[in-house]
Amino acid sequence: MKQLLPALLFVWLLLGTVPASATVTLEAFTFDTEAEELHFRDLITEIRCLVCQNQSLADSDAELAHDLRAEVYGMVQEGRSDAEIVDFLVNRYGDFVLYNPPLKPATYLIWFGPFVLLAIAAFLLVRALRRQGQAPAAEISAAERKRLDAMLGRPAVHDKDNDA
Repeated sequence: MKQLLPALLFVWLLLGTVPASATVTLEAFTFDTEAEELHFRDLITEIRCLVCQNQSLADSDAELAHDLRAEVYGMVQEGRSDAEIVDFLVNRYGDFVLYNPPLKPATYLIWFGPFVLLAIAAFLLVRALRRQGQAPAAEISAAERKRLDAMLGRPAVHDKDNDA
């Protein structure tokens, strides 16, 4: 029994660390139908938390995320469509609130910026490699070569010019 107790404690601790954020965010909200609940869950996973920025409303525990979830919940209860809810949030907070913002001039940097940076980095890498290949190798003097051979513990290499 004493050997089983640490294992049970470990399993209990693991189960206690299961992310509770998804269940916590939905505990306060009641839905008439399962379709409404799915509609709500889908929306809050597609909308970015403006405070956390790398989390959806479903994952965030920020105060603003709680408020936005309540607002989305209210609009779902009113029977608004996904498009109406998303339009409302975009009008209020901008395209940044969406994980997949629409492709338009204001969001070109979001969509194409990483590719532009990658192309610049590739260009600079190719240029640096070409310059490195074209640069002549630095020659060391005979005295430096003897000193290096001594440091490395290898026999001195004869200089081609001195062999004649």
